[in-house]
Amino acid sequence: MVHFDDSEAIDPEIREVTLFFDLAAQIDHAIKYSEYYSAILGNINSKEIVDRESFARLPVLKKADLVDIQRKRPPFGGLLTNKISEYPNLYSSPGPIYEPQGKGDDYWRVARALFAAGFRSGDILHNSFSYHLTPAGQMLSSGAQFLGCSVIPAGPDNTEQQVQVIKDLRPTGYTGTPDYLKILLDKADEMDSDASSITKALVSGSALPSSLRKEISERGIKVSQCYATAEAGLIAYETHSEGSLCEGMIIAEGIFVEIVRPGTGDPVPDGEVGELLVSTFNRDYPLIRLSTGDLSAILPGKSPCGRTNKRIKGWLGRADQKIKIKGMFVSPEQIDIICKRHPEIIRGRLLVNRKNQKDEMVFRCETESRDNSIAKSIIATIASVTKLKSKVELLNPDVLPNDGKVIDDQRPIE
Repeated sequence: MVHFDDSEAIDPEIREVTLFFDLAAQIDHAIKYSEYYSAILGNINSKEIVDRESFARLPVLKKADLVDIQRKRPPFGGLLTNKISEYPNLYSSPGPIYEPQGKGDDYWRVARALFAAGFRSGDILHNSFSYHLTPAGQMLSSGAQFLGCSVIPAGPDNTEQQVQVIKDLRPTGYTGTPDYLKILLDKADEMDSDASSITKALVSGSALPSSLRKEISERGIKVSQCYATAEAGLIAYETHSEGSLCEGMIIAEGIFVEIVRPGTGDPVPDGEVGELLVSTFNRDYPLIRLSTGDLSAILPGKSPCGRTNKRIKGWLGRADQKIKIKGMFVSPEQIDIICKRHPEIIRGRLLVNRKNQKDEMVFRCETESRDNSIAKSIIATIASVTKLKSKVELLNPDVLPNDGKVIDDQRPIE
């Protein structure tokens, strides 16, 4: 097996020990140099962070809260460990959330995903990710240049001009969203322009349904996906073995991933869908237990590609399920409170529907017992926590779908 580096095939037990050694060092570094973490983690003894259970006791930093944190202490909320003038580039994502680019080649660690997608030194990469304020374009450019590729910084606009550039410069690969790759290929057909030089693609930023993957593949392009964020860089990426796509996405080296019950910091068992948290080892911009707001799950077993890190199923939707019922907000955090007050609840889900022009709540929960007194007690807790009335259904274990939902809003959109 050809890998980006030897770390991809390291013994999983050695990787796990190394991760917690590095996490302890990162916690100490963040406390010492970041105003935010000095306040949040100042009472933490990093020597006690030795495994996933102890690490899970640390607070979660919600990505959605970064807007407020940065607004209260502009521009970066005290999260940076250096003077702002020491960062080469500064970016803005919707919210706005501001992200820095620290020093160093392949800052976002994307070269690993490009390598797995088949990119090598000497390739010409046509990059259609945006270079305007957001870091996506630079993320892919820096990773490709680290590999020794030349980059066409195309961005997502001027489709006809891009088709002409592809015909003239003959790039061997594409990076960008999968739907824009289809747009380029369709436009090339419409213009009777040759885009056959592109034989591989690494896509991200939007869904890649099997039908679109098949259509792109039928045009002679081997397409792979990666999962990355502006804050954390590369999180996971697809791999191949003997020419075939492997199931799931390999978690990237240089990052720590947890899957937790939505709205909490509590890890779920492997295989169960939950919210994805990341912790980085970036000394310039340390992020510890950052909630991405995305749903995923850990796949069992090892990948046939030979990489030994854990795998995730990929992006399975958004974890932010807060809704408004009868003028009151109900959040996943409240569902977690209800479940924790009743240890007999294995898993719970609030189903919301609308009947006779009125919102209706039904709390469905898996329990070992069908005792009616349990249901009455849960009803009282729901009213206390949410200030709303709800019915309760007691279900057998393993009845609720494994999709990460704790609030299922089925009210029709009118």
